[in-house]
Amino acid sequence: MRANPKGFLGVKPLNSFRGPGESEPPGLLVLLVTKVHKEVILINGIIIVNKEQDFTSHDVVAVMRKILGTKKVGHTGTLDPQATGVLPICVGKGTKVSDMLMCSDKEYIARVRLGITTDTQDIWGEVLTESDCSHITEDMVIDAAKKFVGEISQTPPMYSAVKIGGKKLYEYARSGIEVERKSRTVTIHSIGISDFENGEFSMRVSCSKGTYIRTLCADIGESLGVGATMTALVRTKSAMFDLSNAKTLDEIRAIAEGGDIKNLIIPTDAVFANLPEIHLDQKRTAQILNGMFLETDLADGQYRVYGSQGDFLCVGKVENNILKIVKNFYAGN
Repeated sequence: MRANPKGFLGVKPLNSFRGPGESEPPGLLVLLVTKVHKEVILINGIIIVNKEQDFTSHDVVAVMRKILGTKKVGHTGTLDPQATGVLPICVGKGTKVSDMLMCSDKEYIARVRLGITTDTQDIWGEVLTESDCSHITEDMVIDAAKKFVGEISQTPPMYSAVKIGGKKLYEYARSGIEVERKSRTVTIHSIGISDFENGEFSMRVSCSKGTYIRTLCADIGESLGVGATMTALVRTKSAMFDLSNAKTLDEIRAIAEGGDIKNLIIPTDAVFANLPEIHLDQKRTAQILNGMFLETDLADGQYRVYGSQGDFLCVGKVENNILKIVKNFYAGN
């Protein structure tokens, strides 16, 4: 460990967040009153929901607000109603990282059926075309999928939440209106094909934010000349969170009623686990919370900043030997 600059108690990396049963993270903020114990618990962080089918992302937020007894709850990016899987829910000061999680990479497993296209690009839409796909082999699918790895251009489907002219695209689509959409660039990091049988296969996709997996399935089918539609979708990872962290709404409700909701809270600073951390003494804690810039001999870059009591204060940036706040997470604000 390097020599401490004045007022700084230490700098070290954080490699993992606290999990269930480990020590309680500092600075938990929002009030929760459980139905069973009527116990006041302070919450500030992230809960990973394993979203079930037929729930919208907004439905999940509404249920979580009731479970937690607070309105300060937000999701981190829309997951289609028919899709399942990882949906990070931010609570209290954790809502400040919602935008960062929205911009993070995602991972999905989709089930795809060849030889059919629909108006929604998934099996729940109206069938538009049907084609013979008996000649398509697994190797042909793998070769076609490879062409979509890297930066690609996607046109958002009409049945999506993208807004044009103040209305969501699916609102136009339900009225039978198709509007012109601008294509946008997304990045497909990897595609893995498996379980190919009778014109159906599974596809594991790692991708950037804003990627429509339905559209990717349709585009691969089009490139094979037979069309394709998505029949199932599971989000397996969002940012650093995966299904191993996730609980269903019923599981979360039962845990809350049992008074153990704190065990599900992932501290907000977990989002910044890749940044080194700084610990300030009491004087410098007060100074930075009052908006003062701090002199330091630390290298330029971003840091997680903790106060003298161990509270996560902010993400700070050092530039030209000056530390200043980039984003404040102090629970006392």
